[in-house]
Amino acid sequence: MATLDAGVLGRFGRAGAAPVELQARGKVSRRRLGPGKPIPFGIALGPTLVVAAWVLGSATGALDPETLPAPWTVAQTAGDLIADGRLQSNLLTSVQRAGIGLGLGVVIGVLLALAAGLSRLGEAVLDGPIQIKRAIPTLALIPLFIVWFGIGEEMKLIVITTSVLVPVYINTHAHLRSVDARYVELAETVQLSRSGFIRRIALPGSLPGFFIGLRLAVTISWLALVVVEQVNATSGIGYLMTQARTYGQIDVIVVGLVIYGLLGLFGDIAVRALERRTLAWRQTLAD
Repeated sequence: MATLDAGVLGRFGRAGAAPVELQARGKVSRRRLGPGKPIPFGIALGPTLVVAAWVLGSATGALDPETLPAPWTVAQTAGDLIADGRLQSNLLTSVQRAGIGLGLGVVIGVLLALAAGLSRLGEAVLDGPIQIKRAIPTLALIPLFIVWFGIGEEMKLIVITTSVLVPVYINTHAHLRSVDARYVELAETVQLSRSGFIRRIALPGSLPGFFIGLRLAVTISWLALVVVEQVNATSGIGYLMTQARTYGQIDVIVVGLVIYGLLGLFGDIAVRALERRTLAWRQTLAD
């Protein structure tokens, strides 16, 4: 609520600021009882351990190469796919599909959350259908979407978009409804307009939930992409994996899985970095 503090509360002056001693004491307490100091490049530790176990299992023969190829075999296959240009072209197609679907889903999800969170009528109309969509797996909707929209790009984008908007809506709506009522009363006292209330109170108050939803949405966009790219697709990482499955090329399938995993990991890192920058005014356990 940094915008509210600086904008609205500033009109009444600063009152009740916490003493420096209390702030220092709170910081020391968080260090003693919190999770500890940040580990440099800590997010890479888990994936590194997984790769190390993969290397060790392949080198010792514990992993059957017919079931899971060795990392160096997968790396060589990726190099071959890059050399003939197949990996780049299919990756670009997948990124475009996921990016467009993610963008549309985020925008629609936020708009629906605002409509439902700021209006009882909007909530009555919108919340029920979205909760129903959340309970229905994406796989179950694909046959119906094929009948409605065909098997082209439109169907693929609609599947990704409808999958993405659900977590964005749910988390943004939940945090929007949890905004402290005292801020609303204060906004009415200083006679903020409806647009000013949304800009200074509603949107800042819902940002933590929005970023939670966005992190989920990034992952879900790739999950939905895996599914739709196996439905009559002629390009994309999912198509490449489907072709590899037909010809028994396990190493190509693993290359595709690694790419999906890396895209999901880097997407989450990007969202978390944006969240830290946007919500730098918060004092949390992670600080």
